Amino acid sequence: METRDEHVEIAVDDQHIAGTLVAPATALPGVLFVHGWGGNRQQYLTRAREVAELACVSLVFDLRGHARTDAQRETVSREANLQDLIAAYDLLARRPGVDGSAIAVVGSSYGAHLAAILTSLRPVRWLALCAPALYKDAGWELPKRRLHDDPDFPLYRRRTAGAEENRALRACAAFRGHVLIIEPEHDDTVPHVIIASYLAAFAQARSITSRLIEGADHGLSEERWQREYTSFLSNWLVEMGVGAIKESVS
Repeated sequence: METRDEHVEIAVDDQHIAGTLVAPATALPGVLFVHGWGGNRQQYLTRAREVAELACVSLVFDLRGHARTDAQRETVSREANLQDLIAAYDLLARRPGVDGSAIAVVGSSYGAHLAAILTSLRPVRWLALCAPALYKDAGWELPKRRLHDDPDFPLYRRRTAGAEENRALRACAAFRGHVLIIEPEHDDTVPHVIIASYLAAFAQARSITSRLIEGADHGLSEERWQREYTSFLSNWLVEMGVGAIKESVS
């Protein structure tokens, strides 16, 4: 299927963040990609184009504190980046040609943390998380960079966390759609115990699929690991009938 790229400006607070909309010509489900901390939309364009060829409309965008707003890296908070994500979701869901009731959200690392929270604020039918990070609820309004100054933070990421103590996991516990979790085998940033906490939280999900990228590090630094991630994601979307089957999520 032939696709087209369109530059979009996403209004959030009193600023604009940049996005690239990858779309076919007909009304289709939407897939929203959320990059990780230190990433940008350019890193996900190839993946977004491949997903768009499955009969979806893909949107990738730059969270504030990244790309052309890199100057805000030291001050941007999770709240600000969540507002970025909400603004991008709303733009995609309202886009002509997009089925606003059939939205998939794909997040990586920090972006996966935000994507999980988004499900408590906007309708999401399909949720894919790659190496989802986990942060304490405390310090929500602080600059994201300061969260790592907490001396207890490394230990927090090396123990099981429950939905009652974490906003992202509470959102997962309430989520009733379809879930894909992709884990790099040798992830020193997001250890397996965090993946296990996410998996355990999805008690009401309609389906849960988990995949392991053997040998991979957190950043999927080798091209073959990137390709495997894209393959897992594309195959899962096909299995879920994205772009072909419109089922309701109760």
